[in-house]
Amino acid sequence: MYQLTHVTKSYSGSKNTVTALKDVTLTIPKGQMVAIQGPTGGGKSTLLQMLGALDRPTSGEVVLGDSTLSKLGDTKLARIRAREIGFVFQGFNLIPTLSALENVETALAPLGLSNEERTSRASAALESVSLGERMRHLPAELSGGQQQRVAIARAIVKNPEVLLADEPTGSLDEDTRDEIMELLEGIWREKQLTLIIVTHDSAVAKRAERRLHIKNGTVKEL
Repeated sequence: MYQLTHVTKSYSGSKNTVTALKDVTLTIPKGQMVAIQGPTGGGKSTLLQMLGALDRPTSGEVVLGDSTLSKLGDTKLARIRAREIGFVFQGFNLIPTLSALENVETALAPLGLSNEERTSRASAALESVSLGERMRHLPAELSGGQQQRVAIARAIVKNPEVLLADEPTGSLDEDTRDEIMELLEGIWREKQLTLIIVTHDSAVAKRAERRLHIKNGTVKEL
């Protein structure tokens, strides 16, 4: 699924250069569940940006399937993000003025589907995360766990090959954390997608098939 070869990412400031990733070579097979841990500022977010086609490396190659992401233009990268990669974030990133259903439908907007098809698929996605009865509610009318379920439905509604989750339980209590992780694991098994989770929580990381640790831009297996 993913092949990173000698990936380095540096950011140049007015006074110095910060290297967020240092010569990272990494393979993630299709269908694997991977947890990425490490200290704040260690490179977790930068690595996720590379995997999510959100940024390009300073040097090295990032390959997703048959596509070399590091060599693609912005339009092709946007198409890959829209069709092949689902994103879940700690802060949910829901649009407050849209209902749960409308928030999920936004993920389908780039696909050129009819209104009826978008609504049908978004409704089914919300049913799959046990929110069928709340799909007309605004985010403010939902609990944190329910908002994260909406975000997960939005991420999976386009049937992506990859699901990237950045601290998906970071703002939730322990009971809700466990519920969300059980949901993500169930989706991973059912859809056989590649699930990559960035987390500070060892209880979350222990659920993964594989654990990686990144510190000072260097990735190691745990």
